[in-house]
Amino acid sequence: MTEAALHAHLATGTTTVARAWGVTRRDGRTFGFTDHDRDLSFGGQTYRAGTGLTALALQQGNGLSVDNTEAMGALTDDAITEADIAAGRFDGAEVLAWLVDWSAPAARKLLFRGHIGEIRREDGAFHAELRGLGEALNRPIGRVYQAPCTAVLGDASCRVDMSAGGFRREAEIARISEGRLFELGPLADSEPGWFVRGRLDVLDGEGAGLFSAIKRDSLAGNSRILELWEPIRAPITPGDRVRLTAGCDKRFETCRAKFGNAINFQGFPDIPGEDWLTVHPAQSKAHAGGSRR
Repeated sequence: MTEAALHAHLATGTTTVARAWGVTRRDGRTFGFTDHDRDLSFGGQTYRAGTGLTALALQQGNGLSVDNTEAMGALTDDAITEADIAAGRFDGAEVLAWLVDWSAPAARKLLFRGHIGEIRREDGAFHAELRGLGEALNRPIGRVYQAPCTAVLGDASCRVDMSAGGFRREAEIARISEGRLFELGPLADSEPGWFVRGRLDVLDGEGAGLFSAIKRDSLAGNSRILELWEPIRAPITPGDRVRLTAGCDKRFETCRAKFGNAINFQGFPDIPGEDWLTVHPAQSKAHAGGSRR
């Protein structure tokens, strides 16, 4: 790849350039699109023509401002489908936008690198907001001093071994309602409530790779009933398998009793509350305004 070759080509005044977009979803699937009238291939990837994909002007700036643009395209059965967008499979996907000399694809320049933000669907087409790498600078960074734990269960700060202790279980769906109420068989050694605030991942079927947080975990006879905060946005059928991850309410007592991980607790359970400013010495525990004698 030589940007110099592209600049030299642009300097001639008679150009043969096109735009190309590479999209990599979080599940690893890659897609390539171009607004040229023929497919382009470079960097080991093919960028398909005829997808109807176009892009608006790219807004870029110096400093900490976030580069942004928008891509528009038609919903097709073999590229970007309405079902995949509705299921959230393109949420947060990485996007590379190129300006390329279609007569000599080695002459190209990377114009934009970022991720897909909001996606809108209307009239058989989609509109995808593209957010630059500077978007990450809008996120708070630093240590938060609070009573609950700030770690994510199983991460490098938490250090809980999620492969042990029944913290992850696989099960088969017996019945499902509205994409958010799952009925499973009995789960031995996992009492009701064990998976509250945890996560349900779909392992196979049309919803494979999708997940949602668990709101309730209860027992009904010999069946385990799980309710999700948000429905799985893809068809799920009985017989599909799911993986359940235990939940954590971020309290010190839970960290010690449920996970045996008090040594790595990342909160501050003994930090004074906001009411400590109003605490004052008194001989009586009554604060009703009467005499304390």
